[in-house]
Amino acid sequence: MTREELKERYRQFSLRIIKMVDAMPNTISANAIAKQIIRSGTSPAANYRAACLAKTDKDFINKLKMVEEEIDETSHWLSIIIDSGMLPKSRILDLYDESIELGKITSKSITTAKAKVNL
Repeated sequence: MTREELKERYRQFSLRIIKMVDAMPNTISANAIAKQIIRSGTSPAANYRAACLAKTDKDFINKLKMVEEEIDETSHWLSIIIDSGMLPKSRILDLYDESIELGKITSKSITTAKAKVNL
């Protein structure tokens, strides 16, 4: 997968998160989680774009680590939404699976980049 393809994949993920948040119920708990997941679910796209503009390999790795942390947090919130029944599991499961896959891709990218610079 090219950097441009991954940028687009993260962008599409962000858009899906936005649509999901807009469909969440208007309850105290859903509103609290919505505020968390809208941040963590949309920031990987922006952070990945920043990583692609990194000036050094170490900077690239550090920015990818931010992507990794945010996508992991998003996976957590998606699992909470599923387990709580806030939204139907059938509506969230594909998004959750995508968050896990993006996390794996990002982790592998970090490992590869570290090996390149012997960190």
